[in-house]
Amino acid sequence: MIENKELIVSVMKALVTALCISFAATPFVRRLAFTLGAVDVPRDNRRMHNHPIPRLGGLAIFLGFVISVLVFCDIDLQLQGILIGAVMIVILGVIDDIMSLPARLKLVVQIAAALCAVLHGVAIEAINNPNIFSENPYWILGFWSYPISIIWIVAITNSVNLIDGLDGLADGVSTIAALTMLILAVLLREWEISVICGALVGACVGFIPYNLNPAKIFMGDTGSTFLGFILATLSIQGLFKYYAVISFLVPFIILGLPIFDTSFAFIRRILRGQSPMTADRSHVHHKLIDMGMNQKQAVSTLYIVSLVLGLSAVLLATTSIGKTLLFILALVLCGFVAVRAIFPHHPDHHHEEHKEEQTEKEQKKGEGKHE
Repeated sequence: MIENKELIVSVMKALVTALCISFAATPFVRRLAFTLGAVDVPRDNRRMHNHPIPRLGGLAIFLGFVISVLVFCDIDLQLQGILIGAVMIVILGVIDDIMSLPARLKLVVQIAAALCAVLHGVAIEAINNPNIFSENPYWILGFWSYPISIIWIVAITNSVNLIDGLDGLADGVSTIAALTMLILAVLLREWEISVICGALVGACVGFIPYNLNPAKIFMGDTGSTFLGFILATLSIQGLFKYYAVISFLVPFIILGLPIFDTSFAFIRRILRGQSPMTADRSHVHHKLIDMGMNQKQAVSTLYIVSLVLGLSAVLLATTSIGKTLLFILALVLCGFVAVRAIFPHHPDHHHEEHKEEQTEKEQKKGEGKHE
């Protein structure tokens, strides 16, 4: 019991420290962004804002997280690799926020950062065997541990970056994912992972008042890629690492929203004959806006989706798979009913437009006959 209290106190110290630093640093970072010219000017219909807004907000998140971790954590080999990789990602993000960099160059640096973490021991060494009828309960990855871990880290880094399309979306979704990992780490009594996750939650929460709609500052690639990188590496250390306790599905569920959005974006672009890295206006948050939601409604909806996924991951890690699947099914049905209740007029909207067009055509025909 005493150990649990000490763990909670350590987590809260890391969380509050990161929150305060992130919150206090954001106004200074905002002024720095204007000075360096790291400003997002809306030039196409993918942008949801109509006036220039400074980027670089992720620098405040990074400062809050790193300072808190350095103060409250013992820097072992794995954490050292994560921090070095994170610094590489942040430097890349800062440069990209000031002057747009080629996608291939960013990918190369992301792979290098992931490789740095993996070579320091942050690797997926084994996972649960998805074949429940197999006698071997685990898959030991061996050599494949390295490429699979690098692919996972780079994929999640870019997934979080791609959902950063609405005010507060990427920050809020990352907060929920980090909070879910924190809960699981506490349940597993993993002190270091719990404190790191607490620092990440605090750093995200400290920034969010400036980032909610209408945003005063964006996190930019500096923040979105940093958050993706940290979530990916923490999921390896805190979830894949304990494969005997937690199903390999848990990290995928926690990060389900960015994984789903990125996967379908890539499939959609490939089917259109485009490069997977081509930007478009067909992400989940764009679809919600097109349904008639405003930014706050769309972001709130995706927060709820992330919360459901996070709760499902906790249930999957602590209860039977059957109960978790029933819970997810019930929530999906409730969500469907809620959306239909909020937007009952949406299908009829097109019908009314069609009727108006028909009426206008009939009026024009009548005018033509009269003449």
